[in-house]
Amino acid sequence: MNTRVLILCTGNSARSQIAEGLLRSMSGGALDVYSAGTKPSFVRPEAIAVMAERGIDISGQTSKHVDEFIGQSFDYVITVCDNARETCPVFIGAPRRIHWSLPDPAAVEGSEDQRVEAFRNVRDMLTVRFGEFLRELART
Repeated sequence: MNTRVLILCTGNSARSQIAEGLLRSMSGGALDVYSAGTKPSFVRPEAIAVMAERGIDISGQTSKHVDEFIGQSFDYVITVCDNARETCPVFIGAPRRIHWSLPDPAAVEGSEDQRVEAFRNVRDMLTVRFGEFLRELART
């Protein structure tokens, strides 16, 4: 059985969607990766665009409520925003909890170029973090 990872954020529209697609791709399918939000909305087009720049298609991903995953077992629960960390429910199986406080690219105002750059920055931060995460998993 693959290692199961749930990535949580508030809106499940940007950070956690990017993270889901990125970790699934970086792990080569070796991990079962899901994302959800405490107040889900929709997958931001900027998130889809910056992932497409890396050859990763997340256009089929949907925004889901964390309650859809209650009762499921996960090996890791990763929160990528402070609000999700504070309101994260308890999951069965005592998963290892990891918190990364990342800026919300959806909150950036300005030109389209400035907004897209904020999404790229989050994608690139997550690339580094997941590289470290996957190296750590390989050691265990």
